[in-house]
Amino acid sequence: MPSKPAPIKKAAKKEPAKKEEAAAEPAPEPVAEPAPVEAEAAPAPAEGEAAPAEVEAPAAPPAEEPKAPTPPPANEPTSAPLDVFIEDKNDTSVTIIWSQPEVVGPSGLDGYTIEVCKDGTEDWKAVNEDLQKSCRYVIKNQTTGDRLKIRVVAINVGGRSPPVALPEAVLVKEVADRPKVRLPRFLRQRYVAHNGAKINLVIPFTGKPKPVVSWLKDGQPLDTSKVNIRSTDRDSILFIRTAVREDSGVYEMCVKVDDFEDKASLILQIVELPGPPASLKVVDTWGFNVALEWTPPKDNGNTEITGYTIQKADKKTGDWFTVMEHYHRLNATISDLIMGNTYRFRAFSENKCGISEDATVAKEEASILKTGIDYKPPEYKERDSTEPPKFTTSLNDRATTVGYSTKLLCSVRGSPRPKVIWMKNQMIIGDDPKYRQMCVQGICSLEIRKPGNYDGGVYSCKAKNSHGEATVSCKLEVKHPAVADAEKK
Repeated sequence: MPSKPAPIKKAAKKEPAKKEEAAAEPAPEPVAEPAPVEAEAAPAPAEGEAAPAEVEAPAAPPAEEPKAPTPPPANEPTSAPLDVFIEDKNDTSVTIIWSQPEVVGPSGLDGYTIEVCKDGTEDWKAVNEDLQKSCRYVIKNQTTGDRLKIRVVAINVGGRSPPVALPEAVLVKEVADRPKVRLPRFLRQRYVAHNGAKINLVIPFTGKPKPVVSWLKDGQPLDTSKVNIRSTDRDSILFIRTAVREDSGVYEMCVKVDDFEDKASLILQIVELPGPPASLKVVDTWGFNVALEWTPPKDNGNTEITGYTIQKADKKTGDWFTVMEHYHRLNATISDLIMGNTYRFRAFSENKCGISEDATVAKEEASILKTGIDYKPPEYKERDSTEPPKFTTSLNDRATTVGYSTKLLCSVRGSPRPKVIWMKNQMIIGDDPKYRQMCVQGICSLEIRKPGNYDGGVYSCKAKNSHGEATVSCKLEVKHPAVADAEKK
């Protein structure tokens, strides 16, 4: 016991008489080693002055000094362990794992106690003699077929934490083949399908005995009136005859064999064409430019908007022309407009399904005026430009060979535009497929396809309108090939 007298000797250097007596009296107070302290403290007054020690013995105040420090706060147990579940099991053992408590405290964590009892009883017994340091334990030497309730308790100097138990009793029995969902690679990312498409997804799995298959959508049971599930020993099929946007969501498949289970999730997204932009307006007009702004559509078709298509139309013609496509921003400047024209604008939305069926048309119109000049067109009297038909180029006599197509040409003018009629030997040709009639910008042509011996004659072209008519004619001669003539001779 050499450690106990050390503080007594240090105190004796300051007050020899008083401190020796004070050390002699409180010596019996320590609980752990009362006898050795008295044995060593007794010789001290014998070697020193015994009479002064007896005279000052009544001095009580120094004896109260060890009671001055406040006792340390009581230690508290930790919080309960977390996430207890089964890692493995066989016919005689069960392996469990868990996570350490959230709240440990300053006193630390000494270890864990694993307790079990048979299902239907509350006779909990610890299965580990020494505290378990790791968060994994194998419960051995169990009887095959027993159902065990298992719980884990954290231990420190403050005592036992609240226990945490498995949600269900464990059947001590080896699983032949653990369940496993074999999710196809193309389903590991978002699966996108168009509205109205047929969905038929086959998801294989393994496990013995036959796993129990269950499905959830967004954490809720499936509506079997919309989604059909067909499961076999090897796979499960999710089938939707006609997909709609409400079928989009997170589908979770779970396969379970006894206490083991495996889950897999797939994201199904049903998309369709988007709606048009919510609004479109002309912000500013300057020079030959117009600034436009629009807002995203209210309905994006259940997928992101990939761009916009902007079109313009001259108010005079009303024909729409695309000026921008696959455009990503919500504003644009349309340039190179024609001075003096008034334009209208419209916008389409676009996603991965295509362009919206409808467009949003801007209420405002953009007029491109000549800056700095107030132009007033002069007033002219309306001129009568009507005239009867007149051939500016007449038909010429032609000669051709049997079997070789030929073409007759002429040109005509007149207002209003005259109607052209072709004739052969004063007989209207009409829609005879042997002849091809065309009249483009006053140029009239008649093509005779592979003429024969009887296609020769006088061909006429008549032009007629409300102010009169005109006719031109020519003669067509069809000759036999020279080779044929030589053979006849």
